[in-house]
Amino acid sequence: MVDIFSKREGPRLEDVKAKRLLSENAGTIRKLADQISNGGFSKMRADQARRKQEPKPEGLIIHDMKARVSSETPEPYVKVSLNNRVVLVDKSTGRQMQLLGEIRGNFMSKYFVLATKDNGFLSPLEDDMLAALAHLEGADLTGDFTDSDLAQALEDLIVPRGK
Repeated sequence: MVDIFSKREGPRLEDVKAKRLLSENAGTIRKLADQISNGGFSKMRADQARRKQEPKPEGLIIHDMKARVSSETPEPYVKVSLNNRVVLVDKSTGRQMQLLGEIRGNFMSKYFVLATKDNGFLSPLEDDMLAALAHLEGADLTGDFTDSDLAQALEDLIVPRGK
C-alpha cells in the first residue's frame, strides 16, 4: 500500500488559527511586551516608524556646498594626485575630465604610463590624444624630471594657450 501526500492550496489550518489568535490578542501582547521590557517595546516601534518617515525640509536652512561654476567653457589643467594618477581637471569645477595615465614604480624608480588597454586601463585615451602624448610613455621621473615637470609637459601638449 502507498500513501500519497499532496500539497493543499492556501495556508494550513493551524497557521490560520495561530494568526487569528495573535491578531485578536495583539493589544494584550503589546502590553505584556512593554511590561517586560519596561516600555522598550513601544519605544523601539516608535523609533522604527520615525526612521521610515521621509525627512521634512520645512524650517531647515539647506546649504549647497558645491563649487560655483564661473564659466561654461572648461579651463583644463593637468594634476598629479596623491595616489599617482595623472588626470586632466577643470579649474572652475574641480571635476576630472580625462584620465591620462599614472605614475608607477617604487621609491627607487618611477615612470609614467599612459592610459591604454595594454597598460590595464578600462577607459583608454583616444587615438589623437595618444598620438600627442606617446613620446612621454615610460618617461622616468628623477630629480631632474619630477612629477610637476611631467604635469607641465602634459599640459603644454594638451591645453590650448589661446588666452
